[in-house]
Amino acid sequence: MEPHELTAWAASQAIQAGTLTSEALVRSCLERIDARDADVRAWLHVDPAFALRWAREADKRPTRSPLHGLPFGVKDMIDTADLPTTFNSPLFQGYQPSRDAACVAILRSAGAVLLGKTDTVEFAVGGRKAATRHPRNFAHTPGGSSSGSAAAVGDRQVPLALGTQTGGSHIRPASFNGIYALKPTWGAVSREGAKLYAAGLDTIGWFGRCVEDLTLMAQAYRLNGANEDAAAALRDIRVGVCRSPVWKHIEPAGEQALALAQSRLIAAGVTVVDLELPAAFDGVRDAQDAIMRGEGRAAFLDLDLAHGEALHADFRAHVSNAYGYSPEALVAAYDTADLARAQFAAVLQAASVDVLLTPASPGEAPEGLHTTGNHVFNAIWTLLHVPCVAVPCTTGPAGLPVGVQLVAPRHRDGALLQMARALAPIIDAEGGAR
Repeated sequence: MEPHELTAWAASQAIQAGTLTSEALVRSCLERIDARDADVRAWLHVDPAFALRWAREADKRPTRSPLHGLPFGVKDMIDTADLPTTFNSPLFQGYQPSRDAACVAILRSAGAVLLGKTDTVEFAVGGRKAATRHPRNFAHTPGGSSSGSAAAVGDRQVPLALGTQTGGSHIRPASFNGIYALKPTWGAVSREGAKLYAAGLDTIGWFGRCVEDLTLMAQAYRLNGANEDAAAALRDIRVGVCRSPVWKHIEPAGEQALALAQSRLIAAGVTVVDLELPAAFDGVRDAQDAIMRGEGRAAFLDLDLAHGEALHADFRAHVSNAYGYSPEALVAAYDTADLARAQFAAVLQAASVDVLLTPASPGEAPEGLHTTGNHVFNAIWTLLHVPCVAVPCTTGPAGLPVGVQLVAPRHRDGALLQMARALAPIIDAEGGAR
């Protein structure tokens, strides 16, 4: 097996055992990028000499953490001091921040090696789509806005990559690419140095190819309970299957994936029950959109004033409130969100449920690069500020991956990872990311 094929967890074990060097791993990833990325187009900036220099430095130093020597990609709307941050915007080509974003600085402090910057939808919002194509079928989108990060991990060009989610920009691409992802509890990871869209929703997350990969990163960011490596006992987990208030948007492939995940868990002896969210959650999807668009007005005002018509119409529409949200509608959306957030943990507790199983996407990745897919099955959980783990499950009629997600109450990130570690091998019986 070539080093680039290793999961981050396996590579970490090998580096700590002295059977693999960071330089060998980084070289293997660079060779994979050289062989594949002309077609996949996951990266906007890769500096091989820079990456190899830091890999060699990692090999000289004592191991700082389990992430020591592991290469990672960064969505190109997150600042990096050594590589450009363009936001995939024509207005910022060649822009060079003076310091790393907090989420990047933490990984580098842990000894991880910055491999490069991955393509993104412009400002992770709209405007220009990423040039990235689905690694398994170049005619299809890899999802977005974390397009390049998801495709790079899915194509084994890098074992770990950072993404973000304001609606469904992280979990949905994981589902489309047959990989794992964690969207942590909102606010648990600093967003300093990442382009702001909606302050009340924006969340930094990461992609990997097994739950253990996600846990390595969660430990670096000191998420609550993440230091517990052991899987939860299956007999102690009660799973609630939640189709959510947006079920009408499900596609046959997404419905099949959820049913298959449920049946696999039941066959393994896991306690599985149906859970329907109460009526208070019916307006959550619309509330998420209102808050996202409303807070986006402030996020792009400075760029609109500075660049005028040179700024893409998508962002000028936010500033001008082309979506028509009144102050009263925004206040109502915040109230809906506050009530639902307060009730969510109690709903699970009343049903004696530890974790939800719910769709990660409507179905397979759509054909064409004009779209990144519908984030409708992610927006609810983003608004609720809860942690989500994407788990591969199966493939659809086009032969592309379809995943599901596991959802837990706020700041139960560590417990969610423990449960995912037990449940994922059952759900991911087809080995989507391995």
